[in-house]
Amino acid sequence: MATRVALRCMLASFPLRVCGHRRALSTASRAPAALKFTDKHEWVRVDGTVGTVGISNFAQEALGDVVYCGLPEVGTKLNQQDEFGALESVKAASELYSPITGEVTEVNQDLADSPGLVNKSCYKDGWLIKMTIEKPAELDTLMDEAAYERYVKSFED
Repeated sequence: MATRVALRCMLASFPLRVCGHRRALSTASRAPAALKFTDKHEWVRVDGTVGTVGISNFAQEALGDVVYCGLPEVGTKLNQQDEFGALESVKAASELYSPITGEVTEVNQDLADSPGLVNKSCYKDGWLIKMTIEKPAELDTLMDEAAYERYVKSFED
């Protein structure tokens, strides 16, 4: 638990240091423009009334090699900012928080056998869950890619 809290604090407030050296992390320009981001480094891609949720490149780099994904069951109802699972890596663990309110309609089953997909393809094959979008106005409270990039860069100051 303490490791999870420490990682959240690191991701939210401090630049990542690896082996005592400052390491610049980015969202990487591979992120599709239609993504919306949270300040906890989750993203959501909207397709009609369904949102696909994952973690940002910044978050997967900070975590390191993901070895386990704990995800909710289909049918789970989530409110915006509810905890819905956890990722564990070789160096830390981190809770996952829902960017929007809705019901889980699909879980990425490929992550059970290949959790490293989160690292290899965080914006495509490494998505976590799909969910209904119950309150579309919540999307307006999230950051677009440019705002998220500025947010991540603020850790480097």
